[in-house]
Amino acid sequence: MSMILLGLLTLSLVAVAAALWIPAIREPVFFQINELRVKVQYALNPPEEAVFVPESELATIVHATMQAQVTPSPTIAPSPTATVPGPTPTVTPTPTPLPAAISLTGVRYIDQHGLWNYCAPSTLAMALTYWGWQGERTDVGPVVKPFDKDKNVMPYELADYVHTNTQFKAVVRVGGNLELLKRLVAEQFVVLIEKGIWIKDYNGKLGWVGHYAVITGYDDAKREFTTQDAYFSADYIVSYDDLFTQWRDFNYTYLVIYPENLATRLNQTLGTAADEAASYRTAAQIAADEAIRLTGVQQFYAWFNRGSSLVNLLDYTGAAAAYDQAFSLLAALPQDERPWRMMWYQTGPYFAYYFSGRYEDVISLADTTIKSAAEPYLEESFVWRARAKMLLGDTAGATADVQKSLEYHPGFGPSLDLAAQLGIQP
Repeated sequence: MSMILLGLLTLSLVAVAAALWIPAIREPVFFQINELRVKVQYALNPPEEAVFVPESELATIVHATMQAQVTPSPTIAPSPTATVPGPTPTVTPTPTPLPAAISLTGVRYIDQHGLWNYCAPSTLAMALTYWGWQGERTDVGPVVKPFDKDKNVMPYELADYVHTNTQFKAVVRVGGNLELLKRLVAEQFVVLIEKGIWIKDYNGKLGWVGHYAVITGYDDAKREFTTQDAYFSADYIVSYDDLFTQWRDFNYTYLVIYPENLATRLNQTLGTAADEAASYRTAAQIAADEAIRLTGVQQFYAWFNRGSSLVNLLDYTGAAAAYDQAFSLLAALPQDERPWRMMWYQTGPYFAYYFSGRYEDVISLADTTIKSAAEPYLEESFVWRARAKMLLGDTAGATADVQKSLEYHPGFGPSLDLAAQLGIQP
């Protein structure tokens, strides 16, 4: 009898092994196994417990810097070099009254489901369809995230896709407001925004994540925006208040796609924000004002936004001090309120600490970010840690990090540049 049972067991194992050669069977099985692995790792090492504590070399002047930064007077910062092509600013005419409600049509709804973390490709694809683009999310995805489990696509990467793969143009700006969103929609431009939302994670707990959505309408009477949301649904309604609060998480960042012949109209609608540096100055002041009056996690976002805007104004010392304040606030928050994935989506602190000569802080922050992710597919964190290690003389460590960053994002420009400096063949 035992030989019969052994034979049946052997046949069963052979059948399972044979079945796993069939992609339609193998992929769901491997997906479930991976999901279980991630759940176990998050349960054993809750990522919200990990916090980055800056070892600031500027500790003696942080307090004075904070006081200077939160004054309502305009911030003086070095003139930056524009990184995103856009329309040339002109004198903004006196705004005309906006319609009480607008609903734009023409966006083909595209969801993100069924593919790994496809929010960015799906949302960009939707925004492009408004202008008659005939592609799909799978046309965008392989370009902006060649490694399918890449956790994030930056706004500039979405704009780069528009510039290099379509006949359209795109601008990315920060420091937006609800009035500007409505004015853009009223002028027949759909707007892609980046925001934070709270959804259930692998372990069924509410967790903060970054998210994109396309705004296609508004209604002042109901105080609601109509959005095309790849995660939730078409015509997904979000209140003015909720959208504004969620948008703060990402410095009020927005992206507008436009045909080149509408550059003048877009420029007039954007007003001073048509100039990229001006939008960062505006955002820096908004953040300074909010840092004074907000509390809790919203104050954390304000200080973080302040740092991000100063990075783009090339004020790295001021940015580093703002980020120090943000991370101190983050560590003091209750664990279930911490947006611990923040560094998956925004890498400004790396710039600030690196260009302030705080290489140990770059490494420490990257360590915290990478270790808190069960699947650390974060090419930006690896390449910044590599840069800091290289300057501290750890060539072997830098080489390993560069290779890992290229594994997670083949062809990633910053990684290729560093690989060339290190003499690595990608």
